[in-house]
Amino acid sequence: MAIKKAAPVQLHVKSGDTVKVIAGDERGKTGVIKSVNRVTQRVTVEGLNLVTKHNKPSAKSPQGGITKMEAPMHVSNVQAINPTTGERVRKGAAAAAASAAAPAKAKRATAKTA
Repeated sequence: MAIKKAAPVQLHVKSGDTVKVIAGDERGKTGVIKSVNRVTQRVTVEGLNLVTKHNKPSAKSPQGGITKMEAPMHVSNVQAINPTTGERVRKGAAAAAASAAAPAKAKRATAKTA
């Protein structure tokens, strides 16, 4: 029985985006996305979701030791924000449709008042 691999999906964030964590222990903190895994739908945010890693002694590090490293979190737990204003940013077709519809409403409102 063959195991199916998950197909990569399109995500609402990409590497380099500034995001705000909206769930979990790091809730409310902001950071920049370092890496995105589209198959597992996980992102690694710089400086957040730190885990402790115990390293055995090896040829590279003969002493071994305990290090802290960033672990990936699910993409549903982050929200893209505008780095200058700090407000939520929506991306994709829904955002384009919303911005296209807004001027039409404004035009109708100005037409009624005139």
